Amino acid sequence: MSTSSVPKKTAVLVVMIGETVLQDPIIKLLKDLGVNGYTLSQAQGAGRHGSRRGDMAGYNTNIEIRTIVSQELSEAIFSGLTEYQSNHALIAFRQNVEALSGFEII
Repeated sequence: MSTSSVPKKTAVLVVMIGETVLQDPIIKLLKDLGVNGYTLSQAQGAGRHGSRRGDMAGYNTNIEIRTIVSQELSEAIFSGLTEYQSNHALIAFRQNVEALSGFEII
């Protein structure tokens, strides 16, 4: 199958990695902005706030939330996340991607 015939849409992948305590507020932010889908995973790693091994449930653990949205919505997500940065370990980044068409990118 030729890859040029695959229907695609331009979109933005937003990845947010932060303390587990941010899970509910971030999901609420996404829903309030009209995001209709996301993926949530437990995450381990190390960074400027130290090591997050996830060795004790609910303590010293991180989550990773990913969603694919429009450029405009990615801006709104970034704006909404800034309030958490001063008190919590949180990083967010985005990347332009091509998504298979067939679902709505908001």
